[in-house]
Amino acid sequence: MRAVLLVVFITGSVCLYHFTPVKEFFTPQVLDQFIQVFGVWSPIAFILIEALSICLFVPASIPLVLGAGIFGAYSGFLYGWIGAVTGAVGAFFIGRFLGRDFVASLIGKRLERYDDAIEQNGFVTVLYLRLLNTPFTPLNFGIGLTKVHFRDFFFGTALGVIVSIFAVTFLGGIIKEVWVSGRWGDLISPKVFFALALFVFSASLPMVIRKIKRQRAGVEQ
Repeated sequence: MRAVLLVVFITGSVCLYHFTPVKEFFTPQVLDQFIQVFGVWSPIAFILIEALSICLFVPASIPLVLGAGIFGAYSGFLYGWIGAVTGAVGAFFIGRFLGRDFVASLIGKRLERYDDAIEQNGFVTVLYLRLLNTPFTPLNFGIGLTKVHFRDFFFGTALGVIVSIFAVTFLGGIIKEVWVSGRWGDLISPKVFFALALFVFSASLPMVIRKIKRQRAGVEQ
């Protein structure tokens, strides 16, 4: 029954965002107006909205970019990072509560060895998958179905997403500042080049990791 509920939850969440007016909420104007209603509590409101949206399979990049536009590059990064980790934790526990027992009942002896290996190397596994920019929300639910301990998942996620989130929010915040000020000449500045370099580094990091892994495998052979 729990497994059925998990399937219904995931299917309903995907349909809710893609086929209902909920999608219109995640626009700069609408979200900004809604957040400002909370005044000094607007950062907390944004964090909770981002966390909930991640649990509901809204692409994580959407609230991250919107947060950078609302709060700026640096605050947008901080609130976006907290919201992303909070949403990841929520999705992890949903997957663990609704699907873990069902998955465990299907695992045979052969797959059980892999499950045990993931449990023993939980932090490294999660950190590696985050650095590879594995789809954020599906990974949250997927790890919840394994034997990975919450501690390993939490710290692996918190550390693994820092670079990619900072790159997205920093670049988004700078572009928003230039757009509002109208000073297009500011696009040619050290900050912009740094943001672009960080974004390229974040995007190329998975390829670097794979290359290093292949080289190590060749040396071991």
